[in-house]
Amino acid sequence: MAEKTGAASSKNWSARVTRESNALSLEKGVFTWQDPKAIAQSLKDSAEASTRRKSGPFQSAMSMLVFYINRAGKSLDRDQLRILEEAKQSLRDLYGKETDKLSDHVDK
Repeated sequence: MAEKTGAASSKNWSARVTRESNALSLEKGVFTWQDPKAIAQSLKDSAEASTRRKSGPFQSAMSMLVFYINRAGKSLDRDQLRILEEAKQSLRDLYGKETDKLSDHVDK
């Protein structure tokens, strides 16, 4: 059996984690939605419904969102990246958390 190259298996791994997270059951296409509040609410609902997560619901939801932003990286268009960054703030708002100014690095 042929072994996959590092780049190919890495790409497949991150896509698989996004699709089949062991901690959260995500709605299909949630990271492509255009409404940051809807993205945040969906992540919150998924995190709170999960019995498989290892940390609190806020941390699980935020971790999945940040993971997607970091792994999608350069392939995200500027508008979608802005929407996802806004979803981070919406998620903080839903949980009553303060803004982490260091993580807000996208021009608005």
